[in-house]
Amino acid sequence: MSVSTIDIAVKKTTESRIAQMDPANIQFGKVYSDHMLVAYYEDGEWKQPEIVPFANLSLSPATTFIHYGQAIFEGIKAYKDANGNPLVFRPRDNWKRMNRSAERMALPAVPEELFVEGIRKLVDIDRAWVPTSEDTSLYIRPFLFAIDEFIGVRPAEKFMFMIITSPAGPYYSKPVSIYVQDEYVRAFPGGIGFTKAAGNYGMSMYPTMKIKEMGYDQILWTDGFEHKYVQEIGTMNVFFVLGDKVVTPDLKEGTILAGVTRDSVITLLREKGTTVEERPIAIDELAEAYRNGQLKEAFGTGTAASIAPIRALTYHEETMELPAMETWDVANWLKKELADIRYGRKADTHGWVLHV
Repeated sequence: MSVSTIDIAVKKTTESRIAQMDPANIQFGKVYSDHMLVAYYEDGEWKQPEIVPFANLSLSPATTFIHYGQAIFEGIKAYKDANGNPLVFRPRDNWKRMNRSAERMALPAVPEELFVEGIRKLVDIDRAWVPTSEDTSLYIRPFLFAIDEFIGVRPAEKFMFMIITSPAGPYYSKPVSIYVQDEYVRAFPGGIGFTKAAGNYGMSMYPTMKIKEMGYDQILWTDGFEHKYVQEIGTMNVFFVLGDKVVTPDLKEGTILAGVTRDSVITLLREKGTTVEERPIAIDELAEAYRNGQLKEAFGTGTAASIAPIRALTYHEETMELPAMETWDVANWLKKELADIRYGRKADTHGWVLHV
């Protein structure tokens, strides 16, 4: 397969469901666009991909991924510029990360042309589903899973790659309240914390449910050995502004997802001349910085949330209340800078944007 020669068969819907989308009230993950991409891997090779009307799947109860969790996914967004043209943000970086996940989960690599050209063609066909108002986008969900009809425990041999899309509004409508988790563990070195595997999110559901019952929005995970060093927030990477520098956990142990938005944030801040440190960050360091008035800002980053401000961190009996977001310099600048690039209001000097 190559981008110029890949053959994607297209069967368009006879009746669009776009009336289901209310542009004034777009909620994340509630409504799905008219079409989806489907491709099968069998006998050691990828078969011809198709774009077909969005529909339910028919699968055997013995399908492998249901029992053993051989499933991974990605999250990407498309935006519309002032001329109504869709722009997809950094899809090739998501393709690279999907294949890192695939290798760790014994899944086949997805060819770049299938991933990128599949997204481009799908977004082009459903371009009317890309909303135009600020803070809205078309969320793109590529995913890959094992479909052997076999319940023996072994790596699968048949796989299915799909892409679906959904118009999306803001993931968080307000700054979030975070509970620092030191009972449950998200990932250990040597595990799958660096992947975007379905199981990473499944294991987080119970702890997240418990902290929401306590009145918090999300979890800040800590390391599995000492519960001393911060890792990720829910579905996001995390950044802290300590004095005049920005710090974020490093990726060396393989327990943290290498976020595309995380990389974008680090790149933009360093180009601006801001000191960014990627290193272990102890929760005690954050608490001390808070008491000394040096914890200025804290925010999560991710495709779904973009820049998610944190209003408070609770660790044991101490709640660290952050200053009003209106006073923040770093997160507010980043949010605007990223939005200007994504919506085509500012020149893309990094080659991040795929024009559809």
